[in-house]
Amino acid sequence: MTFLIKVIVTAFAVVIGAHIMPGVTVDSFLTAIVVAFVLGILNAILKPVLVLLTLPVTVLSLGLFLLIINAFIIMLTDYFVTGFDVSTFWMAILFSVILSVISWLLSLPVRDSNSGNKRRLE
Repeated sequence: MTFLIKVIVTAFAVVIGAHIMPGVTVDSFLTAIVVAFVLGILNAILKPVLVLLTLPVTVLSLGLFLLIINAFIIMLTDYFVTGFDVSTFWMAILFSVILSVISWLLSLPVRDSNSGNKRRLE
C-alpha cells in the first residue's frame, strides 16, 4: 500500500475515531488528512527512536509501553495540528487503540492484490 493510500485510510480512521470518542475533535476532513500525514511522519521518524530508547521498559511491560509511546505521538500531533484536539492523555491512549483498529479494518479492502498470490519456493 502506498503512502498516499495509507494517509487517506488513516484520515478516514481519524474522522471515525473522533466521532466515536467524546474527548477527540477534528474540525474537517482536510484537518484529518493533515493529522494522518503528521502521524505518518512522526511514526516513521520519532517512533523508532522512542521504541529503541524505551526498549527495557517495553520488554518489562510485555509491550504495553508501546501504547504510551503511541499516545505521546498522538498528543504531539495534537500540539502541531490546529483543528485537532485530544483532551487528555488517557483519551490519547484510547484513541490510539481505536485508530489502530479502524485503520486495520479500513485497510482490508485496499490491501495489495498480490499479497495473497505469492508463490512458495519449495
